Amino acid sequence: MDIPNDHRYAINLNVRGIQPSATLRINELSNQLKAEGRDIIKLGLGQSPFPVPQRVVEALQHNAHEKDYLPVKGLKPLREAIAGYINRSERMRCSWEDVLIGPGSKELLFILQLAYYGDLLIPRPSWVSYAPQARIIGRSVHWLPTHAENNWQLTADELDIICRDDPSRPRILILNYPSNPTGCTYTDDQLLAIANVARKYRLILLSDEIYGEVQFDGRHKSIARYYPEGTIISTGMSKWLGAGGWRLGTFIFPPELRPLQDAMAIIASETYTATSAPIQYAAITAFNGGDDIDQYLHQSRRVLKVIGEFMHRRLTEMNVDVRKPEGAFYLFPDFGAYRDALEKQDIRTSADFCKRLLEDTGIAILPASDFGFPPDQPSARLAFVDFDGTEALKLAASDYADREPDDDFVRQAGPRLVNAMDKLEVWLKSL
Repeated sequence: MDIPNDHRYAINLNVRGIQPSATLRINELSNQLKAEGRDIIKLGLGQSPFPVPQRVVEALQHNAHEKDYLPVKGLKPLREAIAGYINRSERMRCSWEDVLIGPGSKELLFILQLAYYGDLLIPRPSWVSYAPQARIIGRSVHWLPTHAENNWQLTADELDIICRDDPSRPRILILNYPSNPTGCTYTDDQLLAIANVARKYRLILLSDEIYGEVQFDGRHKSIARYYPEGTIISTGMSKWLGAGGWRLGTFIFPPELRPLQDAMAIIASETYTATSAPIQYAAITAFNGGDDIDQYLHQSRRVLKVIGEFMHRRLTEMNVDVRKPEGAFYLFPDFGAYRDALEKQDIRTSADFCKRLLEDTGIAILPASDFGFPPDQPSARLAFVDFDGTEALKLAASDYADREPDDDFVRQAGPRLVNAMDKLEVWLKSL
């Protein structure tokens, strides 16, 4: 609906100029082109290709009748299950009272910024929604530089530089690892160094660990081990359990930040009220875990690792600079070696690059400019998710149960990904 001119001034100035979420936008465009008959290889939206484990699906079916409003902070048995999950995986001692449930970690991040008046510190590159959320709320965003040579990871020194000039300023630092968009993660020494700087300046540290369970070596560690008093752990079921559309996320707070948790709950009570009851009951099964879920995660990691390494190798062979992924399902290739050839085709920005690639080949990826870089950064995010996750898990557990998945596995499990690399190679050579 068109808004009358005399009402346009009333639109929040912080929303003007903001586009819909880049990942959702590319997904909708890809679906539209597919509906028009185009063969689109969807490497834009980072949606897990794997099915929700059957026992968790059955738990949802068994609880479909649950219809009551639940407590704002979440169902107590689910909060207990999440506390147990964190304590098992991170060797921590959090209680159920430290847990806050929301309709996706994205919503919880938004109300965190409403509840806490502080600047947002984000390493560049970062997930597409961190900065737009801050802008909508009216918070200042400071991008922290990272470098490809360091796997696009924030260093403690870079963090210290931005904090030292105004050491008492309230700030929220978001650390996401394994990273969206790079697939890289942090070492223990890196986490400890960052934690020491965060403690020095009393930062609120939001550790976005939504991809923690799909770190390929299964050895993800939370920075909350090193800065427990100031770290909020963010996770959910979208990336490691394949349940993105179920919309359930969780923040785990230290006792020292209980007033912040309570403030977020007040905002939640006046906005979304509570998270879906059937989803919360089903999530208890997910977070309590079990041998079947452990096996599901083990095979998921094996599949993602071999596909990620295959895609990395193919890109490297095309003279594309890209870091080897260590988790999640992303690559962040730099096409700088083709800059001159691209400019001759009047392709001068990462958005131009992705638009032309989609038009010419049907490969949908996202430009670096959506992840905090200037328009002329010749990089893009590629989500290697366009494959049948159900069949890939079956193949990994049967034909490859006693041997490591290899290129033949990738060709069987991910033919569309192989096709994408073939098409990309031909297209780059044609420039």
